[in-house]
Amino acid sequence: MCSRTSPTEDVRRARLIMLLARGRSYLTIRQLLGCNANYISRWKGRFEAERLAGLYSRHRGRAVEKRTPALEARILEWTRRRVPDGSTHWSIRKLAQHLGISHMMAARRTQAATDPALHGLRRSEFRTQGGPILSGCMSSRRSTRQCFAWMKRPPSKPLDRLDPVLPLSPGRLERHGFEYYRHGTLSLYAALNTLSGEVLGKTATRHTSQEFVAFLADLVANQPRGKEIHIIADNLSAHKNHRVEQFLAAHPRLHLHYTPTYSSWLN
Repeated sequence: MCSRTSPTEDVRRARLIMLLARGRSYLTIRQLLGCNANYISRWKGRFEAERLAGLYSRHRGRAVEKRTPALEARILEWTRRRVPDGSTHWSIRKLAQHLGISHMMAARRTQAATDPALHGLRRSEFRTQGGPILSGCMSSRRSTRQCFAWMKRPPSKPLDRLDPVLPLSPGRLERHGFEYYRHGTLSLYAALNTLSGEVLGKTATRHTSQEFVAFLADLVANQPRGKEIHIIADNLSAHKNHRVEQFLAAHPRLHLHYTPTYSSWLN
C-alpha cells in the first residue's frame, strides 16, 4: 500500500509494479496510468534487475555550465544592446534564450553587476531633490515661510487683427477678419503662492538670467519683511548662472529649489 505523502512519480511506479504483479496487460496499465509501453518496459526491467532500488528516479540532468570570464563579458555586453524583437528592455529569460544559456546564470551574472534590474531606471535625483521640495510645500503654512512655484510660459506670439470685428446685427452673424498683425514674442513669468493661491506674474521680451533676476527682485519687494521665501524652479541654465548666485547671496532669505531632471512637473 502506497503512502499518501509519497511523491507522485514514486506512487506511479509502485502502482505499475503492483499491476504487473496482478497480471494486468500493458494495454490496461497504459489506460490506468496514462503512460506508454516504453515506460512500462523500462521500469519493469529496472525492478527485475535491482528490486526496490531500481524504482528510484535516475535523472541525468543537464551538464554543469561553466561561467567563464568570456561568457560573463558576453552576457553584460548584450544587456547594452537593443532587443531584436523591438522590446524596450531585456528580460532575464529573454536574454538567456537569446544567448542559449540558463536564465539562472543570466540572473546571477546581472545581479553581480551595478544595476541588476535590466528593465529599471535610476532616479536617485528625485529622492535627494524632490524630498526637500515636497517638505517645503508642506511646511509653508508656518508664518515665517512662503513657498512659490515658479512657472514660465514659452515665448508666445501676441496677435492683433488688422480689420475691426463686425458685431452681431439683425440678419448678420459676428464676423472676424482673417488677417492679423504680429507684435513680436513675449515670455510670461509667474510665481504661484502654494498657500494662498495668489499668482504674481509679468511679461518679458526675452527669457534670460537678467529677466529672471528682475522677476526675483519684484517678488522679494512684494513680500513682507522677515519671511523666508522658497521658490521651486526647473533646471534651466538661466536660473543657475553667476548672476542668479550673486542675487541669492545678496538676499539670504531667498532660497531656490531646483526640480530633479525629467521632473519639472513638481513645480
